[in-house]
Amino acid sequence: GRRRREAAEEEVEETPQEKKLRLAKQYLEELRQLGESRPAAAPRGAQSGCCAGVILCLGMVLGSPAHILLLLQVQPPDPARIRVLRGHQLPVTCLVISPDDRFIFSASKDGSLIKCKWEVDSGKRLCVVPGGKKGTEEQHMGHASQVLCMAISSDGKYLATGDRNKLIMIWDAATCKRLHIFTGHRDAVSGLSFRKGTHQLYSASHDRCVKVWDVAENAYVETLFGHQDIITGLDSLSRECCVTAGGRDGTVRLWKIPEESQLVFSGHQGSIDCIQLINEEHMVSGADDGSLALWGLTKKKPLALARQAHGEQDAQGLQQPYWISAVAALRSSDLLASGSHSGTVKLWKCGEGFRKLEHLLDIPLVGFVNSLKFSAAGDFLVAGIGQEHRLGRWWRIKEAKNSICIIPLKQKTTASRPESPGSS
Repeated sequence: GRRRREAAEEEVEETPQEKKLRLAKQYLEELRQLGESRPAAAPRGAQSGCCAGVILCLGMVLGSPAHILLLLQVQPPDPARIRVLRGHQLPVTCLVISPDDRFIFSASKDGSLIKCKWEVDSGKRLCVVPGGKKGTEEQHMGHASQVLCMAISSDGKYLATGDRNKLIMIWDAATCKRLHIFTGHRDAVSGLSFRKGTHQLYSASHDRCVKVWDVAENAYVETLFGHQDIITGLDSLSRECCVTAGGRDGTVRLWKIPEESQLVFSGHQGSIDCIQLINEEHMVSGADDGSLALWGLTKKKPLALARQAHGEQDAQGLQQPYWISAVAALRSSDLLASGSHSGTVKLWKCGEGFRKLEHLLDIPLVGFVNSLKFSAAGDFLVAGIGQEHRLGRWWRIKEAKNSICIIPLKQKTTASRPESPGSS
C-alpha cells in the first residue's frame, strides 16, 4: 500500500490530449523495437488500421505527423571541420539559430558589441548592434548591460533579447532594427522563449517570476509566481505552457498558462542552471552538481539521471563535478547535447522510450559552453564559448577563445518521418 501511495504521489495528472500523445509515442516506440522502420507500412488489416489511427492521433495532438520521433545515429565530427566565428571580445552568453537555419544571432558580456548576426554558410558577420552606457538605451539601439538570453519567433520575424538591466528588447530579425522595449521585471532577465506558431513571448528573471507578453501588440499579458530562487532558464513549444529551471530552489516547473497552475519537479541536488524541452512531453535539464536529468511531464521525478555527466575537476584540492552550463535537444528526436567547462561537448541519446540516457560521443571544445543549439534540420550544432560562465566570474579559462563554434553532424536515420507527397 505504501508503494502504491508513493507511486501515485509521483504521478502528475494528465489531460486527455496528453494521454493520447503518451500512448501514441509508446506505441511507436514498441514498433521501433520490433524493427518497423516505417509505421505507415504496417500490414493491412486490424494492425494497419490501429497503426494509422495512432499516427493520426499523434498528428492531431502535435499538429502534424512530421513530429514523429527521429531516431538518429550520429557519427563523430571531424575536428578540422568545426568552424569558429570570432568577433565578440568577451564571453558569448547566448545564441539562437533562425528557423530556416541560415543565420545565427549571438550576444556576449561585451558592452560595446552586444548582438551579432552571422550567415551560417559563409561565416560572415552581417550585422552588429553596439551597446552603450547604462541609462542610455533610449538614445541608441543596443543594450547597456550584459545580454543573458535571446529567443526568435518560429516565423523568424521577431528576435527578443534580455539583459542584466531588467530590459527585454524586441528586434526585427531581418533588419536588426529595434522595435520595442518591454519593462516590468525587477531583476536581470535570464530566460526568453516564443511560443511556437505564435508571437506570444515568455520571459523569466532573477526576480523569480515568469511574465507573458504579446509581441505583435507590444503588450504585457500576465505574471506568474512560484519559484523560491532566481530563474536561470526557460523554454516552450506549441502548447500554451512553458518550463523553467529554478536555480537553487532545486525545482523544475511546468507552467500551464490558461489554468494558471504549475507542476513542480525535483531531482537535482544542486542549482539547476539550464533546461530545454525535447518534445511536448519530455525535457532535459542540467545542474551545477554535474547531473543531467531527463524528465517526463507526467512524473515528478527524473526518468533518467546521469550523475557527474562531464566528470570531476580538482578545485583547490577538492574533487568537484563539472557544472552543466548548457543543454540542447534536437526537437522531437532522441538526440541531446550538454556543455560544461570540461573541454568537451557531449552528445547523448534518450534510450528505452526516454527512460535512459546513453552517452554517444565527445566533441572537444575548450572554454565555458554557455549556449548550445541544434539546427532545425539537425545537420549542425552551434556552441557559444566563453572564457567565463555566462552568469558570473567564478573561474577563467585563459586559453579559451570567446567565439561561436559551428559543429557539423553526420547522421544516419534509422526511423524516418512519413514522406510528404512528391518527396523522394
